[in-house]
Amino acid sequence: MAVHCEVQVGAAGAGIGIATLDAPLSLNALNLSMIERLGEQLRRWAKDPSVVCVLLRGTGAKAFCAGGDVRALAQACRAEPGSVPALAASFFAAEYRLDYLLHTYPKPLLCWGHGHVLGGGMGLLQGAGIRIVTPSSRLAMPEISIGLYPDVGASWFLARLPGKLGLFLGLTGAPINARDALDLGLADRFLGEEQQPALLDELLQINWQEQTALQLNSLLKAEQHSAWQQLPDGQWLSRRALIDEVLDVADAAAAWRAVTALRKHADPLLAAAGQRLQEGCPLTAHLVWEQLRRARHLSLGQVLQLEYTISLNCCRHPEFSEGVRARLIDKDNQPHWHWPDISHVPAAVVEAHFATLWHGPHPLADLS
Repeated sequence: MAVHCEVQVGAAGAGIGIATLDAPLSLNALNLSMIERLGEQLRRWAKDPSVVCVLLRGTGAKAFCAGGDVRALAQACRAEPGSVPALAASFFAAEYRLDYLLHTYPKPLLCWGHGHVLGGGMGLLQGAGIRIVTPSSRLAMPEISIGLYPDVGASWFLARLPGKLGLFLGLTGAPINARDALDLGLADRFLGEEQQPALLDELLQINWQEQTALQLNSLLKAEQHSAWQQLPDGQWLSRRALIDEVLDVADAAAAWRAVTALRKHADPLLAAAGQRLQEGCPLTAHLVWEQLRRARHLSLGQVLQLEYTISLNCCRHPEFSEGVRARLIDKDNQPHWHWPDISHVPAAVVEAHFATLWHGPHPLADLS
């Protein structure tokens, strides 16, 4: 089983539910069975009065979760070109329901986001009530490289970043470290890699029958204080003014040209971001621009409904399966985009990604 679940019992019989993503060889990438298993267990713990808190974590030193199992999805799409494979419809529905469950969980839920936290892993981390990052944390939404787009609620959390930083991170897939995550409101606490066992022991010692929030906050504050010297320097907040200026443009094509021009910038972080976009999918850039524009005033549930529509439509178009082939299957890193020039992507194709593919109520209509 790629998700291991257990309950450890502490003071006065209070249980701590521990859900561990246990597929280290794939960097804990989420497949459908893992998503369903995790969702089912979290729902049971939510109703179990003996479970007072949940910890979500991943096995292995390299990653909490490197995203979804897009290889399987892309292969299904290649086998059924122009249609939505049943696997994709089931996968995205289950994943977005899980993300929504995390965001609305009725009990304290801590997520230990060490190492790579990418794509679907970001969906899990951002949904948690207490988002913990560590010195090794590298958070990113790198879908620009595979012809998908930043989903799992990214339309919601990227749109809420300062200035144009959300747009920039969505377009470039640039990674952020623990200091950036704290600066940008994408994490709540910073702890050392070695502190997880001690944190769990202390959670088991809390008196969960009174002043729970005060005790939990004091515990996390003390643990963070002891780790603070390990905190890396921030990278992106100090560059916000420049990024805001670069992305003060009218449309996605102009944004593409402005950011890819940074490839020659003296700042290596900006240059790397510009190069990553240059090698990325032009259609994705259009989707990032449009999803953030449309999601600006949507609720979380509405955002996930929007993203479900976009995701199914991405499965119908060739860019996603081609991007995954080039980056993750054949690994030639030479994707042959159907529209290699962003100015040649038809507006009708972009608009078609936001068109519903079913009759009747939205399949995620209950996410309200």
